[in-house]
Amino acid sequence: MNKKPNIAIVGATGVVGSTFLKVLEERDFPFENLYMMASSKSAGKTVTFKGKDYVVEELNEHSFDKDIDIALFSAGGTISEKYAPIAAEHGVTVVDNSSAWRMDKEVPLVVPEVNPDDVEWNKGIIANPNCSTIQAMVVLKPLHDKYKIKRVVYSTYQAVSGSGVKGISDLSEGLKGNDKCEAYPHPIAGNCLPHIDVFLDNGYTKEEMKMINETHKILGDDSIKVTATTVRVPVFDSHSESINIEFENPIDVDEVRELLANSPGIIVQDDPANNVYPLARDAAGRNEVFVGRIRRDFSVENGINLWVVADNIRKGAATNTVQIAEELIK
Repeated sequence: MNKKPNIAIVGATGVVGSTFLKVLEERDFPFENLYMMASSKSAGKTVTFKGKDYVVEELNEHSFDKDIDIALFSAGGTISEKYAPIAAEHGVTVVDNSSAWRMDKEVPLVVPEVNPDDVEWNKGIIANPNCSTIQAMVVLKPLHDKYKIKRVVYSTYQAVSGSGVKGISDLSEGLKGNDKCEAYPHPIAGNCLPHIDVFLDNGYTKEEMKMINETHKILGDDSIKVTATTVRVPVFDSHSESINIEFENPIDVDEVRELLANSPGIIVQDDPANNVYPLARDAAGRNEVFVGRIRRDFSVENGINLWVVADNIRKGAATNTVQIAEELIK
């Protein structure tokens, strides 16, 4: 790309859309023109970015008639299914944050620290992975390259911000003693809900199957055995994950620790004697993935346990999307 790109933000007034703007500004992302788009409810609102006011346009079939190079989508799967192909037909490269295109064989599913080269074979749409998958992939990729992963067991502890404003409201009200259940089937305050997204016929939730299927696609290895239990917890921001990994090859825990510390996008916090390990509160507002509690799993020959934490709205959504856009303009 020989010029500064023209950028569109689809879903500009939402939680992730507004974070797109924060990350674009923090990373000094180059652009010529910027367009804000959202539903009819938000059309006409003003969004300020880098000291300039932008009027939010209503997203429609003609939104991409103008000269746009890259569109960052975070407006839900239904909107993406309808409008991403329209944008692509107009020569726009869409980076989509919904689940609509993730498992499409024609669409790259990208975590820039893991598989940046997959950006090159896009046909107009690139998918941003599920938030809980992204932070796991940043950690698993260097370990898979070094030791070859045989099996992964995910247990997640996911923040309510992953459910948008309704999830945040449910917890806020619950902490005041008001059991509000707009986002969840049960009160979230003082509770852990082993139920994220809908239950499927196989007994897993859709969220759990996303982690399983996306792990295979991003790492490019269907031979890895993967299972997952995903849980919503009464935390506002940042997803935490217990990840148990079994490898084909022998491991050394100190070597694992050093490997992760030297891998892109990772900060190792692993000094349990001094109560140092990743915390959701500390990860909030950060773009990195934090890893700690690195210890051998003695129940298998080549096993290890990790505790992995990241801000789900940033690295799990907005930051990863912007990083993909950065790969596009390299």
